[in-house]
Amino acid sequence: MGRFPLTQVPQLAAAASAVPEGPGWLSELKLDGYRLLVWVDHGRVRLVTRSGHDWTERMPALAKRFQALQVKTALIDGELVALRTDGAPSFHDLQNSLTHGRDGTLYFYSFDILHLNGWDLRDCKLIDRKRVLEGAHKWGGYLRFTEHVDGDPAALLAEARRLNLEGIIAKRADAAYRPGRRPSWLKIKAIGREDFVVLGWMPPGGSRQGIGSLVLGFYDPLGRLHYAGSVGTGFSDRELLDYSLLCEALSSTPPASLVVAGDQLDRTIRWIRPELVVEVSFTAWSGEGRVRHPVYLGLREDKVATEVVMEVPDPTAERRAVTPVASTSERSVSSSRWKGAVPPQPKRAILGEAT
Repeated sequence: MGRFPLTQVPQLAAAASAVPEGPGWLSELKLDGYRLLVWVDHGRVRLVTRSGHDWTERMPALAKRFQALQVKTALIDGELVALRTDGAPSFHDLQNSLTHGRDGTLYFYSFDILHLNGWDLRDCKLIDRKRVLEGAHKWGGYLRFTEHVDGDPAALLAEARRLNLEGIIAKRADAAYRPGRRPSWLKIKAIGREDFVVLGWMPPGGSRQGIGSLVLGFYDPLGRLHYAGSVGTGFSDRELLDYSLLCEALSSTPPASLVVAGDQLDRTIRWIRPELVVEVSFTAWSGEGRVRHPVYLGLREDKVATEVVMEVPDPTAERRAVTPVASTSERSVSSSRWKGAVPPQPKRAILGEAT
């Protein structure tokens, strides 16, 4: 028995470049969606993101579905996704559904249970928690149980590649549930897809409106900020205009130091505070640590910029810390428009946050 927790930091997976060897691993397909913890307390439901934001009011249809669970209390971990007609997850469709209040079209895949009817399960083995979770509800429809493969995760990773999915999560079958990033959970990518911090934007060219591209970056394990190129495709016309407003609200001086490989930074970059996180697909990393053929997938409202930490791609390439300079337009804006005034704060409602 154990007291029903009011808060919970989710367990996160550590990145791995290859599947783990040896017995004792369970593997699940990595779904491209929003991580949610679900509290059910005698019919009252709370839906909380991985960063601790309460999204219950934003997703009334999902909350109502969890009210139907035949339990007194439960704390369930899982992923909220949108599914295309072919059954594959679509992060872009997920964002559109939340933007337009269509949470009733979304699916929740439960993959762990931390508490049930007064019993604290966090110290139990994962395989036992999954058995309890599977029996806690008649899963199906919009509330689903995440199946797993018991054994060599390489076969599931190959299947993820065949289906063009993001990858897999390999988990120790005997591991307890622990908050934070833990080596007992490993994420292995099947395709090039990462989250990046938005460092700034480039002005549009020709007849394009809004922005030309978003400038991307990430933190290395030592906390240094790296330049990773830019992304200019994958945006709708509305998103281009929305990002111009959001970036204007976050306008800032350039970072004090930025690690760069290869050519110098474009002097027309307009810098913003590194607060936004976006998901981008790409074919490969260049030798200069920049993404090749990037495509914008969506804004990650469930993540904060300091979470975007990765090992430096191609660590043998020469890199140097530089001090970026403000573009001419930035200098004129900062010296006139905002002189003596407080810039507007970013409005996440522009790109999907419920008002």
